[in-house]
Amino acid sequence: MRLKILQLNGFKSFAQKTILEFNTPIVSIVGPNGSGKSNIVEAIRFVLGEQSMKSMRGKGGSDLVFKGSKKLSKGLRASVTIYFDNTDKVFKLSNDGGEDIKLDYDVIAISRKVFSDGLNKYILNDTEVRLKDIHNLLSSVNIGSSGHHIISQGEADRILNANAREKREIVEDALGLKIYQYKIKESERKLERTNENMKEVVLLRRENAPHLNFLKKQVEKFEKTKEMQIELFGLYKEYLKKESIYLEQEKNKLSLERSKISSELESVTDKISQNEDGNLVQNSKKIEELRAVEQKINSIRGVKNEMERKLGRIEGMIEAKQNRVKVSGKCPVCGKEMGEIDRDQIEKKQNEEQELQELKNSQIEIFAEIQKITLEEKKGMQLAETLKQAINKEMEALRDLEREKFIWKVRQQELSSALELLVIKEENLKNRREAFDGEIREGVILIGEQILSYKDFKIEENSGEFTQEEQKRKIERIKIKLEDAGLGNGAELMKEFNEVSERDQFLMKEMEDLEKSIESLQKLIVDLKEKIEIEFKEGVKKINTEFQEFFSLMFGGGHGSLSIIEIKKRKNAESEDEENLGDTEESKEDEEVVIEKGIEINVSLPHKKVKEINAFSGGERSLTSIALLFAMSQVNPPPFLVLDETDAALDEANSRKYGDMLEKLSKHSQLIVVTHNRETMSRAGVLYGITIGSDEASKLLSVKFEEATQIAK
Repeated sequence: MRLKILQLNGFKSFAQKTILEFNTPIVSIVGPNGSGKSNIVEAIRFVLGEQSMKSMRGKGGSDLVFKGSKKLSKGLRASVTIYFDNTDKVFKLSNDGGEDIKLDYDVIAISRKVFSDGLNKYILNDTEVRLKDIHNLLSSVNIGSSGHHIISQGEADRILNANAREKREIVEDALGLKIYQYKIKESERKLERTNENMKEVVLLRRENAPHLNFLKKQVEKFEKTKEMQIELFGLYKEYLKKESIYLEQEKNKLSLERSKISSELESVTDKISQNEDGNLVQNSKKIEELRAVEQKINSIRGVKNEMERKLGRIEGMIEAKQNRVKVSGKCPVCGKEMGEIDRDQIEKKQNEEQELQELKNSQIEIFAEIQKITLEEKKGMQLAETLKQAINKEMEALRDLEREKFIWKVRQQELSSALELLVIKEENLKNRREAFDGEIREGVILIGEQILSYKDFKIEENSGEFTQEEQKRKIERIKIKLEDAGLGNGAELMKEFNEVSERDQFLMKEMEDLEKSIESLQKLIVDLKEKIEIEFKEGVKKINTEFQEFFSLMFGGGHGSLSIIEIKKRKNAESEDEENLGDTEESKEDEEVVIEKGIEINVSLPHKKVKEINAFSGGERSLTSIALLFAMSQVNPPPFLVLDETDAALDEANSRKYGDMLEKLSKHSQLIVVTHNRETMSRAGVLYGITIGSDEASKLLSVKFEEATQIAK
């Protein structure tokens, strides 16, 4: 199994589809700061199911989608797909039964998509799956959730800062024990569910036992109640036959009465409606016509008023124009007539006289129009008066009709009251019918289907010895006796007894099966924990061997090792603080203490007395964590390691040692190295350069070593 391809589309700074192929043991990614190198590392974290947005330098899922630039629009979603070679069929999934199922695919493609609203989707070979399934799948090939296979810049000493329990979890993840932890958790969940099922089954058997005992006693009493059944059957036949006849007769009677009342009520209602609607419609039309005439009169008056105002204005203009004509052609100083020589004045006077004549013509036209409108107004007023007289006459006739309508409405009310009374009778009959049906159902329960033969029963002439009420009381007394005796339908009783007995046997078998499942799960959990314990101890030994070698190589001597310690946790405490096992004043007798295993790191530098990691310099801590992480990777190598500028703090000598370790690691794991270090670049088989294009998006280039050193600056 090996990593083949990483594909990014719209993820952070990679706006366009970007593909990285991993065909060599060591692939180096170079580029200037801010070009997007670390985004590739975060893309790997993302597609492998990372949930911490902080580790991907974001606050929410939308921060992972390309933000857009001046030349490129904002993305709607981001997707990352990682392809693994699975020709050796090493990828497995655990089913609900804890069994491993090999995936029969030559290539495993895992995709994760995030949308601008933060929604996530996980896809495995074109099938949408759960995050749980992704973690399950990756655990089968030693790619754990703790991320020991991804060492980012500034995170290399994470294991140094972790507490004892967290260190243990990191080591377990590196040793490939997470798959066992997952199986333990699944088994514990199954065990919990099985125990709950056992409790439910036990409770059901307890609940079932009294009813089963009761049914046993009922079956014993059943044979003693035959005579009462026979007597009840005889009473039922006569009672039900008479009741059915009564119900049918009463139904027909009420139906006939309803038809008669409804018919008369409908006739009366129609007469009221016809008288009311016809007159109202006719009167309404004349009123509407009167309104239309009045509106027309108002409109005519409005036009008339406007014409009169216009006439007044023209008359004023005529008067003014006449005054101007009088003085036209006279000397403005002396007032005497000007001679013919002053042609301009003469022409002006002529124009004034012409305009005066036009105004007089308009005056005549408007006056004529006003007279015409006045005549039209008069006709409208005459028509309105005629309509008013007609409406008044019809209103008088309507009042006569109202008196007649009142008489019909009184009759309508009487019929409605009779109909309401009929509804009450019908409801009473319905209730009696329901009681009759209920009696039949109860009879079926007490006697059986034979009770339905009442339909064929013939009533004797002298059968009226008892009334229906008396017959009903006798039936009720026998029913009470039967109920006290525990009698029901014998067939139903035996059926219920057999069903309850079979249910009890089924529950007993369920208990046996659940007990076996509990034993099996408990054994599986114990076996898995023992397996983890054994492999954990053996793994720590192997890690210590590699850790010592890498530590000595990095520091030129010294000592580095892991030790297993016992830690305790108060089960009932709100916090999960850890401490070395031992008596403390804070211990409380009423709190249960759980003992767990933890990891402690022991180091000593050559030629230094400092043994506490917290007292190490930043460079020493970085080298220590790198040595430890590389050592863990050698014991149970992951398919690939991602190293994000973990060599940033190394000098030239340590860079060469770092490069030697990379080549050693590459024999067991593919390496993806993000670096600025020339020495580290020289160890890579493929160099990818990352730059920012003119569109402000990250671009991928396949470069040579000489070009890489320039790009990385």
